[in-house]
Amino acid sequence: MLRLSSVITILPLLAVLLLCALRIEASVHEYAGEKFVGKGNAFVVHGGSEGIYASGPALNESSPGDSFIRLEKIVFRRPLDLSNFSSGSVHAILFEVDDRETIGGSAYGGQRAVCCTADLAKLGVCKQGQIIHRPSTNNPGWPQVFGASFDMDATETTLQPRSIQITKTGMYNLYFIHCDPKLKEVTVDGKTVWKNPTGYLPGRMAPLMRFYGFMSLAFVLLGIFWFSQYARFWREVLPLQNCITLVITLGMFEMALWYFDYAEFNEAGVRPTGITVWAVTFGTVKRTVSRLIILIVSMGYGVVRPTLGGLTSKVILLGGTFFVASEVLELIENVGAVSDLSGKARLFFVLPVAILDAFFILWIFTSLSSTLNKLQARRLSAKLDIYRKFTNALAVAVIVSVGWICYELYFKSKDVYNEQWQNAWIIPAFWQVLSYSLLCVICALWAPSQNSMRYAYSSEDAAEDFDKDETLKLIKPSPLASKDVRSPELRSVGSGNGLSHTDLQEEKTA
Repeated sequence: MLRLSSVITILPLLAVLLLCALRIEASVHEYAGEKFVGKGNAFVVHGGSEGIYASGPALNESSPGDSFIRLEKIVFRRPLDLSNFSSGSVHAILFEVDDRETIGGSAYGGQRAVCCTADLAKLGVCKQGQIIHRPSTNNPGWPQVFGASFDMDATETTLQPRSIQITKTGMYNLYFIHCDPKLKEVTVDGKTVWKNPTGYLPGRMAPLMRFYGFMSLAFVLLGIFWFSQYARFWREVLPLQNCITLVITLGMFEMALWYFDYAEFNEAGVRPTGITVWAVTFGTVKRTVSRLIILIVSMGYGVVRPTLGGLTSKVILLGGTFFVASEVLELIENVGAVSDLSGKARLFFVLPVAILDAFFILWIFTSLSSTLNKLQARRLSAKLDIYRKFTNALAVAVIVSVGWICYELYFKSKDVYNEQWQNAWIIPAFWQVLSYSLLCVICALWAPSQNSMRYAYSSEDAAEDFDKDETLKLIKPSPLASKDVRSPELRSVGSGNGLSHTDLQEEKTA
């Protein structure tokens, strides 16, 4: 019997390590000694990037409206040994992604620079050493630029706290920038708060909370159907049906945990690590177990063979390792979608997942083809019918998946600046809906019933194989033998009750 525990026990640890190693940005962005990094002729710290929906007008200055970005306790610090001069300003620049061209410029069509160069200063468009920015033509008053400078012998300077109301829906970016090479050792401390009209959940994630609420309800309805059938026919339950019960239970926990994860995130502005770890763990275990079950069923375990054998079990365990690797890469890619990885960086993780999934699909259909041939050769029509339906469902799922993967690759390669953030939630939602649909098909095909045992492997199947093999060995091929080869016992039974050999086989499987 295949043991899945060796594959599954490492999943919670992997989930915890990934969530700790990868930075998941929240609506409350905290900065603890962030260092400026040289980019071109400027020194930059990325303060965050979030999709925010527009809110109504502010009631007063103390109430900035439903959507805002608030800068709180932003402090710039420099070492004491580099505090013997007064400096230029360190700026916080906030802009919408459509206005990114208003930041920086170039002289005579050369390389684009954020800080004003000598050539640009000669053209009179800016002052050398200052940050280049122009007013937006589509969003009056933007980009928002705030600055603070160091006085002589001062080791820190504070940016005045403020709240900026968001009146236009868009993807907003915050950067801390300065142009003075003497300030390369400066660090940033403090935090910023980004809020949508419905709460602190980032705009690209906000629809997922409602989605997981609907998915939780869908799994509850599926669970009611399945567990009622399970309770009615518990004496006829197969090992495969026990595995399906496990998958449904894991799915119910996963959807509920994701919903509470997003709900807590929306209320607090910071992702609840504990709930997230459990949601990722349940989801990863569910998908891995589901894939292994599909693979085992495709190989005919419990239907055309009593066991998988030692070698086959080891091969499936190896496949489980591949599935775990696929889930880990997909988790990294999904975390990258929440954090600030660019479209091309996320694409780097999508391709290995697609390759592993292609290997899995090829393995599944190769095994299914072999199983279907065996069932057809044995003329087990009841089992053959259910396997054909299962194959058709898998084929439809694969075709839809391939089409969606092509779309996903196109979407992520083109969305470098997260401009399509309002539609980004559809990508993870699609895979949840597809897996749920396939699970519903499996539940319909293998639902517990009074005839469940007709689909199980029996000793009569083995006897049929033995009789068939012996007959083929003892009887030489001839035109007559190809038409009707029966044992004396079967002929006497057939002549007595009018049943053919095929009918007898159908009765054995019924």
